[in-house]
Amino acid sequence: MTGRLDGKVAIVTGAGGGIGRAFALELASQGASILVNDLGTRSGADADSVVAEVRAAGGNAIANRTSATWDGAESIVKQALDAFGRVDILVNNATAGGKPADLWKVTEKDWDRSIDVNLKGYFAMIREVAPHLCRQGSGSIINLSSGAGFGNPSMVAYASAKEGVIGLTRSVAREIGRFGVRCNSIRPLALGISFNESSASTAQWSKLIGLTTSPPGTTHMVTRATPESHPPTKIAPMMVWLCSDAAKNVNGRTFHVRGDTIALLSEIGPERVMTREGGWTLDALDAEAQANLVGDLTNDFLLDDHPDLQVFPSESG
Repeated sequence: MTGRLDGKVAIVTGAGGGIGRAFALELASQGASILVNDLGTRSGADADSVVAEVRAAGGNAIANRTSATWDGAESIVKQALDAFGRVDILVNNATAGGKPADLWKVTEKDWDRSIDVNLKGYFAMIREVAPHLCRQGSGSIINLSSGAGFGNPSMVAYASAKEGVIGLTRSVAREIGRFGVRCNSIRPLALGISFNESSASTAQWSKLIGLTTSPPGTTHMVTRATPESHPPTKIAPMMVWLCSDAAKNVNGRTFHVRGDTIALLSEIGPERVMTREGGWTLDALDAEAQANLVGDLTNDFLLDDHPDLQVFPSESG
């Protein structure tokens, strides 16, 4: 197997199924040797079977079943180095979505698990692989964020962790970009086994699913998404492209990849600015904020069109 990534070595976490499997196969198709990491706890997830697929197609891959968290990161990177002699690409894809729940029912254990896997684990992997990439003067890190970060009712821990991934991506890019290492993020929309298994538990929000997975102005696109129209295989080419020399000038950016559409998301910056010599008082804000700062804003989260969602459950509910 030869291609754009000949001689490169990639670590893909959570690669035993779904998007991670598609990533591993696409990277291998372009000539990269792959460490396929997965615990195998999700439905259909199996690192060995993905390794077998890669090898059957003429590629090179090994399996790893260590948890991609703080305790496991060092051994994962070490196995890749021992097997292939180098590391060039890290794809942080391992995910723990957690069980959907109203925010007042989220336990500390639920919160910590989501942060540990989806954010702390990503940093742990970056922390271990960064010295190798920086010393060789090249490398690419891809972090999987989520549309949940746009605001996802009943998934507050997961959404918080995945939005933290965006800040992690920007910070890593700024810190080690000087060594020729790039770090970018993808917010994917791909529907598969895990989507079908969790959809029943988010039934109360199903009518608003577009609001929970998309940036403003694109909600209508999500309602038409299906596992057939938005499979994991449609995410993989953009990820591989970001790891190739074709994207050598792309660093610290976030892309929304959904079905047939790829979007470069804008970076945070001021939308409107007011300045007042000596600082602001409440009276001064009363006089100017409506006209110059927030006058046309509306509270989009009251959900007046959905009165059933405005009823807070009883203590027994």
